[in-house]
Amino acid sequence: MALKWSDVLDIAIELAEGKPDVDPRYVNFVELHRWVVELPGFSDDPTRGGEKVLEAIQAAWIEEA
Repeated sequence: MALKWSDVLDIAIELAEGKPDVDPRYVNFVELHRWVVELPGFSDDPTRGGEKVLEAIQAAWIEEA
């Protein structure tokens, strides 16, 4: 499955499963952006990952955790 920035919930699930020891409340956006871009199957333009989408991903990840 190809992940895009709009797949906020799917990205959050991937991060929750891939980084079970990380507390998403304390992840900075630079690190979060890098982790999203490095996800297997991520195939969107890295420059489109702005603060609003990163906030949404972090909030969804907190819900998953």
